[in-house]
Amino acid sequence: MAFFRSSHGSAELEPPPPGEGPDIPLRREELILVRSPFSSVAEQFRRMRNSIQALNPDGASRTILITSAVEGEGKSVAALNLGLSMAELPHLRVLVVDVSMLNPSVEDYLGLPRRQGFSELLTGDLSIDQAVRATSVPRFDVIGLGNPPANPAINVDRVRAVLNALKRRYDYVLLDAPSVLTANHPSVMGSISDGILVVVRMGKTAKQQVEEANAMLENLGGNLLGTVAIAVDEA
Repeated sequence: MAFFRSSHGSAELEPPPPGEGPDIPLRREELILVRSPFSSVAEQFRRMRNSIQALNPDGASRTILITSAVEGEGKSVAALNLGLSMAELPHLRVLVVDVSMLNPSVEDYLGLPRRQGFSELLTGDLSIDQAVRATSVPRFDVIGLGNPPANPAINVDRVRAVLNALKRRYDYVLLDAPSVLTANHPSVMGSISDGILVVVRMGKTAKQQVEEANAMLENLGGNLLGTVAIAVDEA
């Protein structure tokens, strides 16, 4: 079964040109760890980072899926800020991968032009060396979604193989996924990730929706690490 092969092939987006990312500064105000590194919100992401490391005492490379119950919760912002907080530690290499087929946004937040990425990596049209894009932050790399797929069918074995290859290069691979209640593949990808974080926007997300999303993730064998609570005015 093919994974993410678009009916348009790989012609819509070009491969990332080597060396493009490090020259692009991170300007978006949502990137709290860069724009307001001494703020209380930045400290919250550092505490989250410390908690994740405490759950991984042997320091093994880990994949973490970051999702939410519904759209608009701030999961992309949470994934990027968590990754930036991890990259502050000189011994960690971090990769954020955009797997949100419905609304890819990682490149937009980082000011990077849209290029080929995860979709082409999984179909074999792009190598890992080509797909990975360095940023202006040392040890903090990204892979965009690439061309949106026409068919969102998931080849679990292929995804697992790619994630294992990425784990050999990075200490943490953070997967920015769509919401659980609007797409099927977050639950499936969560089942082959080492852990899952569910982002909840305080005062917005209904408790019943969060419980339903958590149940779907757990029913497929997902390892829920916890909930990331984001205030309405923080993302």
